[in-house]
Amino acid sequence: MWPFTKKRTITQSNLLADGTDHHSHILPGVDDGIATMEEALQALQALAATGIKEVWLTPHIMEDYPNTPAALQERFATLQSSYSGPITLHLAAEYMIDNQFHELLESGNLLPIGNTGNHLLVETSYFTPPMQLNETLQRIKSKGYHPLLAHPERYIYMDNSQYRTLHESGVKMQLNILSLASAYGRAVQKKAAWLLKNNMYTVAGSDLHCTDALAIINATPLDKEHYSALQKLLHTNL
Repeated sequence: MWPFTKKRTITQSNLLADGTDHHSHILPGVDDGIATMEEALQALQALAATGIKEVWLTPHIMEDYPNTPAALQERFATLQSSYSGPITLHLAAEYMIDNQFHELLESGNLLPIGNTGNHLLVETSYFTPPMQLNETLQRIKSKGYHPLLAHPERYIYMDNSQYRTLHESGVKMQLNILSLASAYGRAVQKKAAWLLKNNMYTVAGSDLHCTDALAIINATPLDKEHYSALQKLLHTNL
């Protein structure tokens, strides 16, 4: 139910309170996200001010950032020992479906996302699909994981029928909140609104790479039609 008499921003709606952020790049110094421990602590402080309850740190694992679970777990332990705020931190990874992904999948040495430990956050190129995408997603399932597709609204090669096919095949999808703010352009914003309206997302995330992005999220105008759907995503745990 829409509790306001006029349009509010995400911050004004208190929508993030007690929610879960399922996608962020706050783990410092491991990819193209937050660079230093000081910045990471500042970002967590800013997130705590929104009322967020849990945050999943999902650094890239891809050819450009060949992180290993062991190295990321070590860095995560350092962050945990430095952070004393109210947010519960979790570690997972965002896997690019690239040339090395199948080898990683076969190894079983993975950082899944979700409290049940049986979801894998994956992404593709924004411009072109990987070869045999559907087969790869089925392969992930055969290994006992539910594929969670990061920010599908940003994949310009996908159309509505492809989203429906993925959704009907059991692929779960994660919304970037920034997409609703047109941070990636009007076309992405339009796709995100369509996917949200058609109940194709399972969870939401900030995809936070810097503290400036949080300011954009906080200032995002919230439409009445998006309020309940976004609230549900932010309060869903895998």
